[in-house]
Amino acid sequence: MVIVVQRVKGAACAVEGKTVSEIGKGLLVFAGVAESDTEEDVIRAADKLSGLRIFEREDGKMGLSAADAGGEIMVVSNFTLLGRVRRGFRPDCTLAAGPEKAEKFYDMLCARVREVSNVRTVTGVFRADMQIRADLDGPFNIVFRTEDLGAPRSGA
Repeated sequence: MVIVVQRVKGAACAVEGKTVSEIGKGLLVFAGVAESDTEEDVIRAADKLSGLRIFEREDGKMGLSAADAGGEIMVVSNFTLLGRVRRGFRPDCTLAAGPEKAEKFYDMLCARVREVSNVRTVTGVFRADMQIRADLDGPFNIVFRTEDLGAPRSGA
């Protein structure tokens, strides 16, 4: 998986001009599922997202998770995160999982984030042409791949 996390003051997702989900302060997360991903990768990614401490404490230093900061999370599927541009100008997205696997793992990711973070978590619409509006906070962005993560949290 490739995950892009943006700290936002608010975000909304619309499909065909109709808002389908929105959040206030929190995390806007774009997630791309790779064909090589496993269920353990999904767990590790969700655990990392749920615990990311990228909100400021009272002393001005980062140290709060979305839950600690009273935030929300929006997770949007985005297979183009697996796009490579080594040759030519058109991204090669052949590393992305097919729609069936990608949707299953995307749903697993969202369910695990809800379970572990215990914050309101909303989604985009899988395979839809979505329009995303975001009021970035910072801007503050984190990008990670599941192969860069450690083992899942025990007991979670």
